[in-house]
Amino acid sequence: MANKGWNSDEARSSLSTTVPKLTAALSFLLLAACSSQQASLEDRVINVESDAIPASASPAPDMSGLLRQTSPSYVTITIAEARRQGRPGEGDAGQAVTSGSGFIVDDSGHVLTAGHVAVKNGYSVTARGADGRLYSGRVVAIRPNNDMALIALKGLNGKPVEPASSPCMPRGASVFSLGKPHAQGDTARLGQVESMSFGRAVSYNGFGYPDAMVLRMNTKKGESGGPVFNGSGQLTGMVVSTLSDGNGRPLNLAHAVPSSSLADFLCSQVSCSARWQSLAGQSTQSCRANSS
Repeated sequence: MANKGWNSDEARSSLSTTVPKLTAALSFLLLAACSSQQASLEDRVINVESDAIPASASPAPDMSGLLRQTSPSYVTITIAEARRQGRPGEGDAGQAVTSGSGFIVDDSGHVLTAGHVAVKNGYSVTARGADGRLYSGRVVAIRPNNDMALIALKGLNGKPVEPASSPCMPRGASVFSLGKPHAQGDTARLGQVESMSFGRAVSYNGFGYPDAMVLRMNTKKGESGGPVFNGSGQLTGMVVSTLSDGNGRPLNLAHAVPSSSLADFLCSQVSCSARWQSLAGQSTQSCRANSS
């Protein structure tokens, strides 16, 4: 894809502020890919990586049980621009424009992903579930200023995530994400909470977020929209970007939209459960004192 200063492969914005105990100037690399293809997933083997966790960290959780619990909620998605109406002999999906990760939020076929992955309301979606099947659907809502999107899939077979009762997590708490780096297999990435707040807004080509969780986690392109779980397998956030220094070197840090923001968006679009409704009424402002 031609580079016109910004594309859906990545966006960079130099930052003059830092997360706690970091002095490097940061830039953002969006994790959505600009691709006309999606790698075929013949089975659901999920590789576990923990390269960003310090050697002095607490022992990692038992991932075998957690993956059995959470992987049925995780999907990979390809987004395509919808074809124009009335063209004979063509389906409703055009050329694929991005791909990324997502997760099931209810029994009605709704999936959450990053806004910059979904690109535009009405775009066509092809998703691969834990059962290996492909499901079709559309982007039904986007909140660009919080980099979130809602997708509706037809006949989706999977297990909705269970959101944690509170968005707050202490610094050093264990987390893991599920996603599919481009040209790689499905990956569970182990990490830790660095901070519940980045402390400033981030924007890029019409998308962004007012604040974000900072995770010690080495995410890669293709993992945007992937779920972030706590050590009990409950949803606590969604991956939206990874951090690098001014020369593009990874800092083993990622940003995630907190679960309370996801709940607020979800419940504004569809009928949501009491658990999601309770979470939507909470704020991460109260978490900051406990994350520094």
